[in-house]
Amino acid sequence: MALEEESLRLGAPGGPEGRATAGSRAGEVWSDRPVRVVVICDSELLTEGLRGMLSRHRDKVDVVGAVPTTSAAEVADLAAEVALVDVDGREDRLQHQVSVLSAVDPPVRVVIFTSNDDERKLFEALRLGVSGYLLESTASRSLADSLVRARNGEPVIDSRIGTRVATQVAAEDGWSSPGAELGLSRREGEVLELLVSGCSNRQIADELVLGPETVKTHLRSIYRKLGVTSRAQAVARAIRHGMSINGQLTRRLTETGAFPISAPERDGAMAEAGPADNADEVTAIES
Repeated sequence: MALEEESLRLGAPGGPEGRATAGSRAGEVWSDRPVRVVVICDSELLTEGLRGMLSRHRDKVDVVGAVPTTSAAEVADLAAEVALVDVDGREDRLQHQVSVLSAVDPPVRVVIFTSNDDERKLFEALRLGVSGYLLESTASRSLADSLVRARNGEPVIDSRIGTRVATQVAAEDGWSSPGAELGLSRREGEVLELLVSGCSNRQIADELVLGPETVKTHLRSIYRKLGVTSRAQAVARAIRHGMSINGQLTRRLTETGAFPISAPERDGAMAEAGPADNADEVTAIES
């Protein structure tokens, strides 16, 4: 079982360790006192290994007990705040364990400690409501810091599996927001997509639940990033880079009378849009 001191950066908490956060249970204000942890593991070797690791950080973690199985009564008697649960080979018990620990008053936060770095297991655990998912190669200091953060309501996920998941998700088709390849933010991409679909400023504001001035601010930023000075130029640039008209949106707006022209007429005009060398930027933004 790997328990060696490997470096692991899980991200610094927003303030001193143990500081009160919005996640504190039942309105309790956490001080910098150690988090009370119960180890739930039926392996004596692993249990003693965890005790030894965490004993180096008594200023952060107080291991109040260790039990081989999840018992609401035992955990409640120990007044534990976080349960560090070993699930290797016993994943089928996790739902029951989370349910039992959630029923303790106040509920005990669950942090999984495992050698399984399969992201599917991470997702399953998060869906059940666990507060953390850490690998057994986690360094003792990072483990202690993570338990404090879990007590304070922060989700804690091993950075190695978290980074891999984020990379995989980012690589999936359709993940990039509209306009990302043009250097636009997600919101700017949404505004440009609506612009390409023929929406006025008011329609963009209504669709994205924004104020008119906010829409104008986004348009100015879009024009600057695209190097254009008009709506027609912005639309033409977006179409040349592969942004398509949102057919579902335009059909809905046409059916409700939001567009003064038919869908075919509007789509044709958009497709033929080209640079307008003498466009008035102010007029374009105010449209």
